[in-house]
Amino acid sequence: MFFKNQFANVVEWEEFRDDMIFWKWGNREIKKGSKLIIRAGQDAIFINNGKIEGIFQDDGEYSIDSEIIPFLSTLKGFKFGFNSGMRVEVLFVNTKEFMVRWGTRNPILIPHPKLPGGMPIRANGTFNFKVNDYVTLIDKIAGVKESYLVEDVKLRITSILDQLLMKWIAREGKDLFNLQANAFDISRGIKEDLDMEVINNGITITGFQVMSFNYPEEIQDMITKTASYEMIGDMQKYQQVAMTDGIASGDVSGGGMASDMAGMMMGMNMANEMVKNMNQDQKPATGESAASSDASASITSASTEGNQKPNFCPNCGAKNEGSNFCPNCGHKLG
Repeated sequence: MFFKNQFANVVEWEEFRDDMIFWKWGNREIKKGSKLIIRAGQDAIFINNGKIEGIFQDDGEYSIDSEIIPFLSTLKGFKFGFNSGMRVEVLFVNTKEFMVRWGTRNPILIPHPKLPGGMPIRANGTFNFKVNDYVTLIDKIAGVKESYLVEDVKLRITSILDQLLMKWIAREGKDLFNLQANAFDISRGIKEDLDMEVINNGITITGFQVMSFNYPEEIQDMITKTASYEMIGDMQKYQQVAMTDGIASGDVSGGGMASDMAGMMMGMNMANEMVKNMNQDQKPATGESAASSDASASITSASTEGNQKPNFCPNCGAKNEGSNFCPNCGHKLG
């Protein structure tokens, strides 16, 4: 005796999840008039005895006996009997590209000549993948699993990621203290290696990105200080430009501490420039002054040698008209 619920009426992805790569509709019987429902972003693969019978990619609702069976490889001649159904297995595959965030659980020790234990570095980023080979997917994974999650792929990737990071940082990380500058080359190398790891499962890595490299706190402090020291040579120019921009934008106008600090810095810079300019201007003037002094000394000496009479008496201060003796006190003038 057959019961009306012995056969399935609808074949669809009953447990759809965004993080599920594929889901297998169980090996159950379907009857004439059953429907296949394919939603957007899904492919339905009919399997018989482990072999692909047909792949249906357009979303919609289909009659299995009239629209699906005629296109199946070996089951196209199947005829539904009055009390007979067809036992099928349908694999629903999520066709979208998945994006996964990753991060190193423990620091990766990168060899460095000045650090005996190596440079401890953490990293984080994202990678993208999608299913690209249904035959391989069924042969290697779907043949033994009822479903496959993004987390399963992530575990596979992260289990070898530390080794690949170490390999490509050592190869492309020309400056261990500025790995971000080589992040593109490091990411590209890791992507190629990861793709070779998962391609045997019917999956391809479509992207891999290192978002940031993280150093221990003491190493990061050292990097920051080094960068600060390199800026000191241009600090005066930086202050002048920053002050000019601040005045132009109005950020340092008006009163308050910011304005006072700005005025003080500007005053100091202007004073320094004035002193510098004065020193430069005084250098030739010093030479002229020395020449003038020499000339004066020569004139004085010449005057003394010529016994010229003083205009005033050095004893009483009386005016002298060129006499050899002071007409007031009689002091000798010549």
